[in-house]
Amino acid sequence: MTLRPLLLSLAIASVATGTALSVHAETAKTDNAATPASTKAAKLDALYAEYWEAYLKLHPVEATFQGDNRYNDQLPDSGSAEYREKTRKFTEDWLKKIEAIGADGLAGQSLISYQIFVREAKDDLESYQYPDWMMPVNQMFSLPIAAVQFGSGTGAQPFKTVKDYDNWLARGNRLPVLIDTDIDNMRQGIKAGVVQPRALMEKVLPQLAALIKDKPEDTLLWGPIQSMPESFSAADKTRLTEAYREMIGERIMPAYRKLHDFIDKEYLPKTRASVGLDKLPNGAAWYAYGARKSTTTDMSPAEIHQIGLDEVARIHGEIRKIMVETGFKGSLQDFFQFMKSDPKFSFKSEDALLAYYRALEAKINKRIPEQFSLTPKAPFEIRPVEAFRAKSAAGGEYMQPSEDGSRPGIFYVNTYDLPTRKTWDAEDLYLHEAIPGHHFQIALQQELKSLPAFRRFGGETAFIEGWGLYAESLGKSLGVYESPYDYFGYLQNELWRAIRLVTDTGLHSKGWTREQVIKYMLDNSAESEVQSTAEAERYIAWPGQALAYKIGELKIKSLRAKAERELGTNFDIREFHAEVLKDGAVPLDILEGKIDRWIAEKKKG
Repeated sequence: MTLRPLLLSLAIASVATGTALSVHAETAKTDNAATPASTKAAKLDALYAEYWEAYLKLHPVEATFQGDNRYNDQLPDSGSAEYREKTRKFTEDWLKKIEAIGADGLAGQSLISYQIFVREAKDDLESYQYPDWMMPVNQMFSLPIAAVQFGSGTGAQPFKTVKDYDNWLARGNRLPVLIDTDIDNMRQGIKAGVVQPRALMEKVLPQLAALIKDKPEDTLLWGPIQSMPESFSAADKTRLTEAYREMIGERIMPAYRKLHDFIDKEYLPKTRASVGLDKLPNGAAWYAYGARKSTTTDMSPAEIHQIGLDEVARIHGEIRKIMVETGFKGSLQDFFQFMKSDPKFSFKSEDALLAYYRALEAKINKRIPEQFSLTPKAPFEIRPVEAFRAKSAAGGEYMQPSEDGSRPGIFYVNTYDLPTRKTWDAEDLYLHEAIPGHHFQIALQQELKSLPAFRRFGGETAFIEGWGLYAESLGKSLGVYESPYDYFGYLQNELWRAIRLVTDTGLHSKGWTREQVIKYMLDNSAESEVQSTAEAERYIAWPGQALAYKIGELKIKSLRAKAERELGTNFDIREFHAEVLKDGAVPLDILEGKIDRWIAEKKKG
């Protein structure tokens, strides 16, 4: 999965309501019908550039993620009604501007950009009818945790100059305002019956408690002071130290305690026993929307559920072949238990686990030229997940590099509960999160300077995570999965993504309980109870997100199979991978259209 804790979605959308707007759009289309395509494309490119500048100003945290430091001192109250309306109006206005140009005559990148902008804008505007702002805190995300990732000195917020330190002072001092907004929104959620499941909020309390300290010096937010550059003047060092001590001790920690106590005493008693999104007001439509948006398809939850069941059965069959190959005697469940419990699959220490991944990096890099002609220039690092969030974090996560190259792409490896981190799980996880998975796709996308910025820094989950899962399937071609047990690791993780289709839709459209989901995972895979519990609760917290992986992978695999079948000996895997990646993340139907055009051009040539 990709790690973007405060990412404010680029998925903008449209509600073209009202006769006047409909007439305006139709008239604009007619007026532009005779405009040369090159002129229209140039106009659109200029609008996209103007849009992106306005977008970053409205979303300064996103600018920081991109390495654009102009707004590093700003932190808008993004949960407030005023800000939500401001962003909705922003999206609606920009959609009108783009649709006024129209798509007639556009081709190539110009057409793709238009289609993506309009589609995402309409998706985003549709989302405003669903009150996710009433549930701003869960175990996967809360403002205090995101702030620590920013303000600890190891995240996207830079701490190199005195101005950098003053920028975070301005942002950090805003945190109490945003936390008060979160509390107010949760109170509105209580009144409206839109509250989080109790199982999730019970996990939030220890997360918050771990961040709250009596002394500022004992908090993770003290990190920038501990690592203050020697080049700072004595006066600046003294001033900043005192200012950070006051900010953390007198503003941030009291706000964190306020949120903790509110959740503990007021919110937790009002949480719900149910876990499905469909149990909330208008929840069935809310989840169906999330499934469409996540997968970039029109598939219903019921259709996705059946695909999941079919894939689980197919992959079980592949794992039984591994059992025969290794001479294992027993049932599928016995084999899962063996893979989970045999000590030969365990790492002896955190250092050994990290060393294993770093050796994989060197091994896989040697074979990359055989599969890829298009690769990113951005640097790459492997780091352990920070201890304060490791318990609820995924097994691996990727954070994209900054545009200017000052921050590398980072593969975060979770070393929490070391006995559950298996050797057979490492190769496919690396392929997915690192190379050639997320690091190749996301870093490369940022480097595609010819694309509009909203495409370079945006993305479709189905494409991004579908590519990550597809990258796992390349293991044998890249010199890994040499033992049947390591290949089992790939199958197990493909199985895991198929199980997600079953369990996510089960939770949010079929009345499945948290316990039912955990049992299904344990019965049908080799995942540990710790991981199964964390994953089940992740699906509860992020309805629909987990559907993207398998649906995206199946589409990429089907397009590759089609290209191999139709091109025969003219099929070049490096060309195919370049064609998939060269336009950045796109909706799956747009991906299919461009691969079809590539196949047709290759056949002509």
